Amino acid sequence: MLTILPVKGLPDIKKGDDLGKLILGKVEDQGDEFQQGDIAVVSQKIVSKAEGRILPLSKIIPSDFAKTIATETGKDPRQVEVVLRESKKIIRMRAGHLITETSHGFICANAGVDQSNVGTERDSVTLLPRDSDASADGIRKTIHHTTGKDVPVIITDTFGRAWRIGQVNFAIGISGMKPIHDYRGTKDMYRQTLQVTEIAVADELASAAELVMNKADRVPVAIVRGYRAPRGRGRVKDLIRPEEFDLFR
Repeated sequence: MLTILPVKGLPDIKKGDDLGKLILGKVEDQGDEFQQGDIAVVSQKIVSKAEGRILPLSKIIPSDFAKTIATETGKDPRQVEVVLRESKKIIRMRAGHLITETSHGFICANAGVDQSNVGTERDSVTLLPRDSDASADGIRKTIHHTTGKDVPVIITDTFGRAWRIGQVNFAIGISGMKPIHDYRGTKDMYRQTLQVTEIAVADELASAAELVMNKADRVPVAIVRGYRAPRGRGRVKDLIRPEEFDLFR
């Protein structure tokens, strides 16, 4: 049976907080404990807060280029300046939307720069973690050191999708599992050899966990129990389609 458990009661996260220890404490408070094979799914927002990736817009002086884009998109020029600093390139700019490629290789709106759920720091934005895989590694190591259990960790953020309306949670950091279940070379139910099927299970787990990680209910962590994750050392770059194979660029 596949079960998704919300981890409730986490406090407002501050720079320097040990997320692994905080998560372990709240799981224990719920009368539960991590089991071998569990997967911890953690919202990017609390990771960014713990790593001090919060930037007050009052400290930002927008460039002329940022001001031009802000006029065209209707955005705050200071926030546009932060987006440009966090981007490798602009992919699309249309109808008030600014789609960029981040330094990590993610294609997303506003380079992941976000003003929602920042907390008491008004007029500030959160930035994506500098290395989300390393962030996931740190949480996983804390859980393993404390419990002896090998618990894969997925860090998630909410992205739009090229073909569909609405947003879903995607994996932006991975530790302790392979993010893709590769069916190529195996047989389907009619004994035909599969040629191209690669299922992005890390993204599927991220999206499934979001069902209990309501953004307004202070549930930034979930535990997925009962799924056998592909074993191995995976990195989020394994999920990023190379530009030469990207039909949308």
